[in-house]
Amino acid sequence: MRFSRLGIFVLLIFAVFLSTNCSYYNKVMSRKNLVDGSLAYKERKFDVAEELFRKAAARDQEGATVEGRTAQIFLARTLHSRYIGNRGDKSLADQAITEYKKALSVDNNDQSSYKAIAGLYENLQKPDEWQQWVTERSNNGGIKPEFRAEALTSLAAKQNTCANEVTDTSETKKTIKKDGKDVFQFLKPANPQDFERLKVCVAEGAKFIDQAVALEPAEVKNASAGDVSTLTDEQLKTKLDTVKPFESARSYKASLLIQGARLAEMEGRTADKDKLKADGDKAKADFVVLSDVTKALQSEIDKRTAIKAEDANKDKDKSNNATKK
Repeated sequence: MRFSRLGIFVLLIFAVFLSTNCSYYNKVMSRKNLVDGSLAYKERKFDVAEELFRKAAARDQEGATVEGRTAQIFLARTLHSRYIGNRGDKSLADQAITEYKKALSVDNNDQSSYKAIAGLYENLQKPDEWQQWVTERSNNGGIKPEFRAEALTSLAAKQNTCANEVTDTSETKKTIKKDGKDVFQFLKPANPQDFERLKVCVAEGAKFIDQAVALEPAEVKNASAGDVSTLTDEQLKTKLDTVKPFESARSYKASLLIQGARLAEMEGRTADKDKLKADGDKAKADFVVLSDVTKALQSEIDKRTAIKAEDANKDKDKSNNATKK
């Protein structure tokens, strides 16, 4: 088949037009896939949603656009939801982890994807993978301090549970009378291996939680200062997201100091026990300070949300009344 010069010229122009508008076309189609996929997800048609999100994600595998990044996260969440509905199919969980990791490779500070992966590892009963995943997060200097602190606190929490499994038993925790009052006395477990495990858990937990608390920025140390009602909605959310991980860190700091005091009592180190208990009481007081801050921030957020909802209902009523007239 032969083409005229005019035909060839038209084809060249059309090809140039397509190449320059390809990215725009991809964006439009990806947005359509995202909208349709979201509707399917809402209707719990997860297989349909997955297909649509895969199409959108495939158009931007590097996550260079908002549409590409959104599609990647939505795909991971859809696979996650499919696994929750069918926990017997562990391949869905593995696929979700793979897709969440792709999202994290684009945005290291995607805390939601990080937590989803950690949760899936726990659900799949893969403690070694969980430990490696959370440890890598705790060592990542490229993410926000509060995110590293949250990972370190998770590691410390595991050690606190480990220690408590030894110290909070009928064998090791006895009630005795002291100065006419009932108090607890902590004794060594009969099994030497349990005692060695306790020492390791207390030491490891203290190491992790000290690292977490050391990451506290000045805005957290001084979080109690100021009137939360003067903050904008965005400032409220940002401050709450920053403070909450350190509130948890301070809580586990107090708990691990108490575990340390129990260990010292078991070993007959009375002076160390008294100091650790005093330090634990201070840590608990420090925790309460941040706990009060988070409560105040959340209360202000809830109050504003309620006001907005009330205003929206009033506007809806006005609109309905106007329509009736």
